[in-house]
Order: sequence, then C-alpha cells, then structure tokens
Amino acid sequence: MITSKEREVIRDLAKHQLEVAHSPKNQERVALWKRHNALQGERPVIHIEVDNFVKEAITPRMQCQDPVARWIEGRLRHSVINLTEFDDDKVVPDYLGIWVDRNYKPLGFNIQTQQASDGGLGHQFEHLINDLGEEFDKLKSSEFEMKDDEFQEHFDTAFELIGDIMPVKRVMKSLYAPMTQDVVHIMGLENMLYTLYDYPDELRQMLNMIADGYIAHHEMLERKGYLLPTTGFEETNQGSLSFTDELPSEGPVTTSQVWGFMDSQETVGVSHEMFEEIIWPAYERLGQTFGLLSYGCCEPLDPVWDLISQFPNLRKASISPWANEEKMGESLRGTRTIYQRKPSPNFLGVDETLDEDAWRAHIEHTLRCAQGCKLEFTSRDVYTIHNNLGKVSRAVEIIRESIDKLWQA
Repeated sequence: MITSKEREVIRDLAKHQLEVAHSPKNQERVALWKRHNALQGERPVIHIEVDNFVKEAITPRMQCQDPVARWIEGRLRHSVINLTEFDDDKVVPDYLGIWVDRNYKPLGFNIQTQQASDGGLGHQFEHLINDLGEEFDKLKSSEFEMKDDEFQEHFDTAFELIGDIMPVKRVMKSLYAPMTQDVVHIMGLENMLYTLYDYPDELRQMLNMIADGYIAHHEMLERKGYLLPTTGFEETNQGSLSFTDELPSEGPVTTSQVWGFMDSQETVGVSHEMFEEIIWPAYERLGQTFGLLSYGCCEPLDPVWDLISQFPNLRKASISPWANEEKMGESLRGTRTIYQRKPSPNFLGVDETLDEDAWRAHIEHTLRCAQGCKLEFTSRDVYTIHNNLGKVSRAVEIIRESIDKLWQA
C-alpha cells in the first residue's frame, strides 16, 4: 500500500526530473550525443555508470517502503544523479521509461547458480552439461518469457502517481545477445574450453542453435509489437546511449531497425583460429541482423579485430582495460566505428581517495591513442566508491580537463 508520504516523494522527484530534463545543460548534452553518435561530435562524451554502486549513491536516499513505489523512486533518482551530482554527459529524459524484462532459458535450460555464503557478489553456475559429445541431445529450443505482469504493475502505478506531471512510456533497451555467456551458464567456462578441443563441431552447432533462438525471439517481438525504436535515451548496453537519426524513431520497427549488442568475454583465452572457425560463424550471422551494433565488453577486441570489423553495422567498439589501445586507435581512426573506452575501474573502486595523477595519466594515454577517432569514455564495473561521491565528480572533472588539454576534434 503506497502511503500519502510516498506519493509525495515520488511526485516531487518527477517534478525535479522534468525540470532537469528541460534545463539548458541537459538539452545541450542531448544535442552533443546526437552529434557524437552521428560521428560529428566535437569532443568525447563521458558517462560514469552508477549501476554497480547504487547502494552507496542512491539507496541511502530512498524513502519509500512499498515495493513498487520504491522501484519507481529508484528509477527517478537514478535518472538525474549523473547530471546533477557527477556532471558527466549522461542525459535526463523528460519521461519515465519502463521496459519489459524477460525470463530466458538458453536451449531450454533453467540456469542455476550458487551464491557465496558471505552474501557478496561471488557465485558459480551449476553445470547442466559436462560432456557435450555425450549430452548433445539435451539441447532444446531456447525459451523466452516476457514479464508482462510485472511491467504492467510498474507502468500502471507510475502512470497513476506521476502521469499528470510527465509521460510514462514503455521503452526498450538495445537487443542483447551474449552467446558465449549462455554457453558458460550451461556448462561452465572450463568445460567450454575443453569442448572447443574435444567437440568443436558440436560446440559450433550449439552456438548456431543459440543464435537461432535469439533470431526467433526477435521475430516474435516484432510480431507482438514488443520491438520499439532505439533512437534516443534508450541504452545500447555497456553504458552508452542510442541517439541516432539513422534508425526509425517511430514504430512498428523490425530487428534490422534497432540497436543490438553482443560480446564474447568468455573466449578471451581462445586462439584466433578457434574463434574464427567455431565461435565466429554464429556471431557473424546474428550480428548482421541488427540496424546498428555495439560490440564488446571486457574482452580485448584487437586479437580478433579482423573479424569483428567485418560487421557492416558496427557503430561502437568496446576498448576495455585489457585492449591494446594503440592498435585499436590505429584500426578505428577515420572509420565509422566509435572508440568506446572503458577506463580501468580500479581508480574509482579500489582506493578510498582518487589518485589524481595516475587517473589523469590513464585518461591522457587514451586521448593520445584515440586521436582521429570518435571517442567516448564509459566508466563501468565500479562496485564501490567507498561512499565518496566527490571522488566520482573529481574523476569527471579530470577527464574534462584532459580533453580540453589534448583533444583535437
């Protein structure tokens, strides 16, 4: 039961978000994102992803206790904190966007995990397949179940609470298809690596079955009207935003008219030859179905860049802390693919205070490597800031100072 106090909290937050969304600073940065994704931006964009340190940045401010009210409050607070407190380039929409989550069973498996006993982030996946050659017949069609009831409860409640203040919209993030992650969730990383050697044909077929499942799911989303435009504030995953005029901004849309995201972090130790022969065929087939593609997470892309660069729709490439920045700068310079740099999370996450000199040197190295590229900074995987929000703001200031010093548009 939502109390009158909770209602007041949520309505005040909605009014605040609308005010911030209409501010000149926000409007200027929306325009910057549009130019950036169109490869016409004059400077790199910056985003500090808050998601993994929400318990320090947002949870202490929460006032609502009702579960749905608390969910809405969290979304509203999350929407504005970057612009109002960290002053990066994460922009604020003039609406509350709500998406439909899904339950996913890759190849019919109900993925099971065991959590660490200390209640922390540590976990392991139960092996549902140990020997793919002996257990291949366990592979079935993938199952996708949309959480319509949960979405509708959140949407209806939000509309009743703030619909007279600002719009409440059904939205969609980019389509997300991390296929080797699905394999690891089913059999574990060690088993997958052995399978690459013992049963390469079966693993290639397994990945193609997973790709078939994603393609069938996306076709179902098209038929049922779940696919929505991804041309504005929608996330492209990996901490970036969708702003573009190259895709339709009004529905209905198809898979070939929206952003997609893929990665293959789990194959970081796999040879180029094995990746090309066994992993790449399914990725190549699925990746070409999207309108625009963002590719990569923590894996370095330079060892397989000759393959990844073949995607005709590739617009953003993740340059992780483990990438060869110089090589990727050379590869992306003058292309239509954005150098999406993921700085090391250690600077914000390990020490209680920011080592400003080391952070500045880290950022300036990227700026030198990426000259001639279209660059964005996305700080991710920071699980604690030691309750020091000022450290985040200062990190953003240093990025801006370094851009002003070194960047040539």
